[in-house]
Amino acid sequence: MQFTAEQIADLLEGVVDGDPQVLVSDLAKIEEARSGTLTFLANTRYTEFIYTTKATIAIVNADFQPGRSLPKTLTLIRVKDARMAFTHLLERNAELQYEKKGIEQPSFVSPRARLGKNVYIGAFCYVGDDVELADGVKIFPNSYIGDRCRIGTNTRIHAGVKIYHQTVIGAQCVIHSGAVIGADGFGFVPRADGSYEKMPQVGNVILEDHVEIGANTTVDRATIGHTIIRTGTKLDNLVQVGHNAEIGAHSVVVSQAGIAGSTKVGGHAQIGGQVGIAGHLIIGDRVRIAAQSGIGNNIADGETVQGSPAFKKGLHDRSFVVYRKLPELQQRIHALEKELAHLRAHLEAGLRK
Repeated sequence: MQFTAEQIADLLEGVVDGDPQVLVSDLAKIEEARSGTLTFLANTRYTEFIYTTKATIAIVNADFQPGRSLPKTLTLIRVKDARMAFTHLLERNAELQYEKKGIEQPSFVSPRARLGKNVYIGAFCYVGDDVELADGVKIFPNSYIGDRCRIGTNTRIHAGVKIYHQTVIGAQCVIHSGAVIGADGFGFVPRADGSYEKMPQVGNVILEDHVEIGANTTVDRATIGHTIIRTGTKLDNLVQVGHNAEIGAHSVVVSQAGIAGSTKVGGHAQIGGQVGIAGHLIIGDRVRIAAQSGIGNNIADGETVQGSPAFKKGLHDRSFVVYRKLPELQQRIHALEKELAHLRAHLEAGLRK
């Protein structure tokens, strides 16, 4: 599809500086753009490229003032925040790519399921009894939606997602391929003979609005009650969330991190890659956990921690400086010990005289 500079400016609440009727049909990086594409300039390190770009339209900050002549074929759209404006365009472009409706065959949709308007269900999907799909929900091929699930407005379920029974998903969520939502939590009770008895997991998972779940990420159902991912939280690929865990609003959890059962993570937390968090902990609001940290204790609001076991990042960094110097320090200690032994020998010899 083609769009004029005027149409794009209206969408972004921007101002056209150039030809309002010029057309673009694709997006591109400023240094790789070609004729007919739209790009953006937000980082000053890329300013030089705007004087040579082949792009037809560039989104820039409203206060941008060129230092020399721009290409004659380039039209600017001035906005309050160029990076955010371009992000909105990417979102809109993604929506257009996923703009599908109707039920493809073969697929199974229970006659007891309730479907809203403009729902899309791809081929080879299964939608169980008493499922509720709100307006605009899109479920791509080979996905499974178990009985009594509820999925909110305009949520997108990518190919090959498995959502177990009774899961509740809010509006404007995105769940990527291979994710499993609502599988049993790891609940086993040891018997006297050393074997294990499985404890039934009869709770569910709740994803609030604007949650995004990465590819091959798993969120386990609660033993009793709920496993909850609060509004706006984003989980990367290959993240594990245990049963009865709760992650607060607008937090981010990076790839290969694991959060054990019944741990509560506050809002606006940032959890790095390969972090391991033990169960039944309280992780406060605005906590930042550096990659590969191991968390075995509660963390207070606003703390930044690192290490395994993790402790305050400033202390960790100072300790790491010492750690890197251990071979040198060991040599110095050996030298001091030899010198001390030599001095002791001289002192003892003097005393004997």
